[in-house]
Amino acid sequence: MAIHRIRLWFRRWWGRNRVTLAGGCAVVILAVIFTVRYWEHEEGRAEGRGVQDPVFRSLEPPLVDLTLLRKAKAMGALCLDGSLPGYHLLRGEGSGSDKWLLHLEGGGWCANAESCASRGRTALGSSMYMDAIHFVGILSPYSSQNPDFFNWNKVKVRYCDGASFAGDVESEDQSGLKLFFRGQHIWEAIIDQLLSEGLAKAKQAFLTGCSAGGLATFIHCDNFRNRLPKDSTVKCLSDAGFFLDEKDISGKETIRSFFNEVVHLQGVAKSLPNDCITAMEPPQCFFPHEFIKRINTPLFILNPAYDFWQIQHILAPPESDPGGQWRRCRMNIRYCNSNQIEILHGFRKSLLDSLNKFQRNKKGGMFINSCFVHCQTTSNITWHSPTSPRLSNKTIAEAVGDWYFERGLVMEIDCPYPCNPTCFNIEFI
Repeated sequence: MAIHRIRLWFRRWWGRNRVTLAGGCAVVILAVIFTVRYWEHEEGRAEGRGVQDPVFRSLEPPLVDLTLLRKAKAMGALCLDGSLPGYHLLRGEGSGSDKWLLHLEGGGWCANAESCASRGRTALGSSMYMDAIHFVGILSPYSSQNPDFFNWNKVKVRYCDGASFAGDVESEDQSGLKLFFRGQHIWEAIIDQLLSEGLAKAKQAFLTGCSAGGLATFIHCDNFRNRLPKDSTVKCLSDAGFFLDEKDISGKETIRSFFNEVVHLQGVAKSLPNDCITAMEPPQCFFPHEFIKRINTPLFILNPAYDFWQIQHILAPPESDPGGQWRRCRMNIRYCNSNQIEILHGFRKSLLDSLNKFQRNKKGGMFINSCFVHCQTTSNITWHSPTSPRLSNKTIAEAVGDWYFERGLVMEIDCPYPCNPTCFNIEFI
């Protein structure tokens, strides 16, 4: 019943807030749905596949307070509205006390002054609206939910700049509005603070992020490596951050145009690879397929082949579908007809083509499942649970752990939808 109520609420909400959703609220809605499904899982009722696991059920996720960067203002590191950026830190224990995992929050981007000002009135643009959060998924402190990283120092870095921690504009005057595009400064200030908190002595470190935070992981992966001791083991993981430079169903370059606006508005070019921006237009260098050509740090790419955010905003955004033929398909892959499924398979092929060379990267890892979902590290259900998606009979957590600790090669690619019965598919309607 809980999921049914969420779906009814979402139908009404979607009609009023479609544009806002593209700006980042999809991550919020995803969190709500995951939370409800987690409750249903705990009751043993999740889609008829729930498991009564006393150990799994008895674990309450810790609520971790927000820490604001008090020295951020002096560094020019401010959220969109001028408030201080922040993070949540859960200290490691035992063998994990000298190991660190950072997770960069996602939440879309803003491409004009008006939309950025709107974000500045939410937790995606202002710490004034941020609260304590529960640590789940890859941040869980329980070995049954997070087998390899449960006792590490874990940090959730809040996202409040609207350009994947990469904006760098000195002026605060944006079309008559006072806005701070300082994502690059936020990144630097956060790392400086965490180094003083113990990150500087890390024996092992792992930079992760989901969605826009996953893109930020590509952007900052090598810098993260360079800020840490040379004898540290440092690796990165991008979850649902491999955004494709593909035309939409009407033939328009919707996502390229959008990224172009983000890059120019927020001065992102300063954070992009120099050899890339000298060879092509800076917005093209904002796409992950350009970053993976240049990243030297070991990198794991986790992405669903049927990423609902990309289907809803890159492949078939509402403006590309004036007749509404894709409306139901965008919201629930079970409602896609055979022609639409073929187009989705083509989108999957574009993803795999973009990753073709990366598959030969001996230091790299990959987990591409065929689920209709977005971020998968941020929920116990999709990260590691009795009902988690699996490839080669391994959960995402098990595959990532095998790769990080070099227990085996991990280059997993799922067969096309709907072949994987373990998939957790989001159903908005």
